[in-house]
Amino acid sequence: MDIIELTRKLGAEIQKQDAYKNFFNAKAAAENDSELQSKISEFNLLKMQLDTGRQKETPDEDKLGELNQKIVELYNEISGGEKMKAFSAAMNEYKELTDKIMNILLMCQNGEDPETCEPKSSCTGNCSSCGGCN
Repeated sequence: MDIIELTRKLGAEIQKQDAYKNFFNAKAAAENDSELQSKISEFNLLKMQLDTGRQKETPDEDKLGELNQKIVELYNEISGGEKMKAFSAAMNEYKELTDKIMNILLMCQNGEDPETCEPKSSCTGNCSSCGGCN
């Protein structure tokens, strides 16, 4: 069996994982929710209006403040919705899995023992202290 065939088998195994299935199911649910998609479109439009307003030679600070407030409220509404919460949680779980897989592959490429290498996690669970995930 060559390396490409092994890689394809790894890909098939990844697709059998609950984290993979949960992520793609949650993503589809969010994408197919017309109310959520409408809110996301409105959010993006407001962000564009805010960016355009900031670029003006004499920005209307009152209008920018109102736009910013609407953006914050809409963001909280979007991120607080059940489908978006489920999507975010599933995405984080899937990212953890793929990060671990990639880190093990990188460790093996750098000469670590494939049977025993284990990626170190420096995650404290507090994103404010984070310099970025592995």
